[in-house]
Amino acid sequence: MINDNELQTIEKSLEEQFLELDRIAYANQEKVLNALQKVRLASTDFNWATGYGYGDVGREKVEAVYADIFRTEDALVRPNMVSGTHAIALVLRALTSYGSTILSITGSPYDTLHKVLGTSGDEPGNLKERGVEYKELPLKDSMIDFDGISDAITDDVDLVIMQRSTGYSDRRAFTVSEIERAVREIRKNYKGIIFLDNCYGEFTEIQEPSQVGVDVMAGSLIKNPGGGLSLSGGYVVGSEDIVERVAAELTAPGIGKECGLSFGQTRNTLMGLFLAPHRVNQCIKGALLFAKTFEHLGFDCIPSSKDPRSDIVQSVALKTDENLIAFCRAIQSASPVDSHVTPYPWDMPGYEDQVIMAAGGFIEGSSIELSADGPMREPYRVYFQGGLTYDHIKITLKRVLKAMELMD
Repeated sequence: MINDNELQTIEKSLEEQFLELDRIAYANQEKVLNALQKVRLASTDFNWATGYGYGDVGREKVEAVYADIFRTEDALVRPNMVSGTHAIALVLRALTSYGSTILSITGSPYDTLHKVLGTSGDEPGNLKERGVEYKELPLKDSMIDFDGISDAITDDVDLVIMQRSTGYSDRRAFTVSEIERAVREIRKNYKGIIFLDNCYGEFTEIQEPSQVGVDVMAGSLIKNPGGGLSLSGGYVVGSEDIVERVAAELTAPGIGKECGLSFGQTRNTLMGLFLAPHRVNQCIKGALLFAKTFEHLGFDCIPSSKDPRSDIVQSVALKTDENLIAFCRAIQSASPVDSHVTPYPWDMPGYEDQVIMAAGGFIEGSSIELSADGPMREPYRVYFQGGLTYDHIKITLKRVLKAMELMD
């Protein structure tokens, strides 16, 4: 059990880590501000076209801003990318063909990506059906097997992929410095394309993986970079030729980036991006408070309160299905939207086990807003992420602890 005074002591012990997070947020805030100013963003850029979307200046500026922030040649940022999985699938399809082999050096990817790859299920249009092979280098003690990379990259490998965030696994996110080390190992005997799934990782560090040798990255606008305001969308950033291929996959060859409506979302996309460094700062502070508190109560947390942070996800091994359900229901009841709704485990498309999800955000499925989810399998890890304000996360923590009968 824990009381209010003990919780205040735990919070005070995190002050130095909070100061470092503020330093990161400041650097990223300035980076975003400079990018918006560089493209001379104007109020008229928030107007939008109809039909084909030719000459949408706002859309073009959004993509120029993303390319600047991620230090890449080009970017594709569109509201009709329906999720991070969609953005990732576009890249995988654009960069492979019949007979290609994909190698993951960060172990097994998200459950949803297995459906895309064709390594589980039998979904129409999966990569296996298209003649694309997949293999992976297992992790070593929950870390990239740096020594095994060279041997894993055989002559048949056409695309090397990495996943920054944890997914439903028992590891922490890989830091940018760890990704840089992996890139160095890859480049010892491979000259092809390196792709990274950047979901949940944006603005958690001062540098992004695209600055340390990753050729192309993808992510979701209803996660970190949307800042809680983007209604939908995804992004792909990388070299001009790669982005051109991905754009052709999204629309059609010969059309690429030239068409595609913004549907009036330019304002939300850029305002959310402007707020994103601070939102991410609040999320990580809240995740640290959760981790430190649950460690105090004897639960295993990944990342631990002392681990480096490179995404906004916090997992806690809750030991029983009852604890997992109680945790998620408390998250839901502490939300500003749908607080009266009771979540239950269900058969979620793309996942092998039943999943329980709590998401009471203003944007459905938003992971930068307060949310929690977890598969109904041992050790019943809950994956907590988001929170638009630190105060809301702290309020929620107290309610979670009381719901689990861990707080007086």
